[in-house]
Amino acid sequence: MNDYERIALVIRYLDERHTEQPDLATLAEYVGVSQSHFHRLFSAWAAITPKDFLQCLTLSHAKELLREGKSVLDVALISGLSGPGRLHDLCVTLEAASPGELKFGGEGWTISAGFADSPFGKCLVGESPRGICHLSFVESEDGRPEWEELQENWPQARLHRDDSAASRLAERVFKRPVRSNSRPALRAFVQGTAFQVRVWRALLQVQPGTLVSYRRLAAALDQPGAARAVGTAVGQNPLAFLIPCHRVIRETGVIGDYRWGRVRKRAILAWESSSRSAAGTGIKHV
Repeated sequence: MNDYERIALVIRYLDERHTEQPDLATLAEYVGVSQSHFHRLFSAWAAITPKDFLQCLTLSHAKELLREGKSVLDVALISGLSGPGRLHDLCVTLEAASPGELKFGGEGWTISAGFADSPFGKCLVGESPRGICHLSFVESEDGRPEWEELQENWPQARLHRDDSAASRLAERVFKRPVRSNSRPALRAFVQGTAFQVRVWRALLQVQPGTLVSYRRLAAALDQPGAARAVGTAVGQNPLAFLIPCHRVIRETGVIGDYRWGRVRKRAILAWESSSRSAAGTGIKHV
């Protein structure tokens, strides 16, 4: 059992027993490690103590982040920015496929792809000549369904498996910021409808450690009645974590569903929240 699996176990346990306010000894026993090891695990994985981490999973904390997420979007919109690059550091260049490129399905490309460990379990990451074109968390035992999905998304491309390259890329994607200029520069390339790309780009204006509701995201797109359509686009995000669909929650503060699992979504949000004092993620639109 790796560190993330222990974290996921704790989150599931707290969902069932949160009213009992389990202490450190109880949680350590549940995941089968000593109290000291459990404390070190949380300090290393979440960069905060178990007690602070558990606070990040509460409804009141989510509501606080939700309010902050709205203010971040407001600043970006009022400032008339095409993207949040001027709000915080540039680190990802996001390019969208043109209508013509949507049809070619990666023809003539070699996509380097492989499986790698991340703070939130195994992931599959693929990089095209234009940048990162696939990132998903692996839910299956052997990774075959996730690999087949990658091939379906880029049917004309040649897939070259390279787990070592994938691991190096994953280290850059999931690097925890420790100072304002510490985020690595990354390129990403996505296929999507014009509406989907607009939703993903609006999402990128929400800083790590803050949240936004589906309704507010729709309003940011000048389509206040399109919250359901926004939710569909959020769920079709091809780049897990990199395009932060996990930062969208319900208006009530309830975390809600996630394409790669509700427990993983809560773990990511708590992990990001613990780094709020560090650098944020900025996006450059092309």
